[in-house]
Amino acid sequence: MRPSFKRVPAIEKCFAVLDLLAKSKEPVGISDISGKLDLNKSTVFRIVHTLMDLNILENQRDGKFVFGTHFYILGNMAGKRSKLIQTVHPYLERINEKTKLSAFLGLRSDRQAILIDKVDSAYGIKLSSEIGIRMPALAGAGIKAMLSQLSDEEIDEILARTELKRYTPQSIVDKAAYKEEILEVRRQGVAFDREEYIEGMVAYAAPINATGKDLQAAIWAVGLTRQVPRASIPELTQLLKGISKEINYRLV
Repeated sequence: MRPSFKRVPAIEKCFAVLDLLAKSKEPVGISDISGKLDLNKSTVFRIVHTLMDLNILENQRDGKFVFGTHFYILGNMAGKRSKLIQTVHPYLERINEKTKLSAFLGLRSDRQAILIDKVDSAYGIKLSSEIGIRMPALAGAGIKAMLSQLSDEEIDEILARTELKRYTPQSIVDKAAYKEEILEVRRQGVAFDREEYIEGMVAYAAPINATGKDLQAAIWAVGLTRQVPRASIPELTQLLKGISKEINYRLV
């Protein structure tokens, strides 16, 4: 027998907003939400911006909102129910097994990559990061792979409001050079980080087509420079590109 209780109106309104976004094929603005749900605009504004603070929703910078990356993190914690995570996780295991490198899946949140799944079983050396961690702005191979899926105009807009930080002597701080790196990823299908973010560390990433045009994702492998001799780089890049192709096929 269910206990007697009073439903919480604020929670009902919040889930009504989430349900509307889930059913919408396009990002939705506050006026649209207010009209379709017959809610006061100020109420919708407070709900939406609270969800943004919680990283449940993200603003597409045009006053329209979409689901944020935190939903994928929650999906991972709830037993990998997300289709994206379910599809990609076995491939992370394959990368980890074949290369002995830590393998990650991440999503783009504006200028950052957010880690939503990983396989870092110990093979002598274990490089671990927590699920949910946000990489610094434009740092690492993963974000390059994600940005390669955007238009030139979108890349320019992101670079225009970002100061490239020098993390190591190898960091790329020239915006034109950084954009060329992204365009090369688009051409070649793989991104590189050769001690640009952390000295002594290298990373290789490939973009994947996540469901939804406003969602950019990537897989990447990370290890110490001595774990990835130059002779092994072609084999590693082909592995990532091949896996990316398989993932994209399964996500269609």
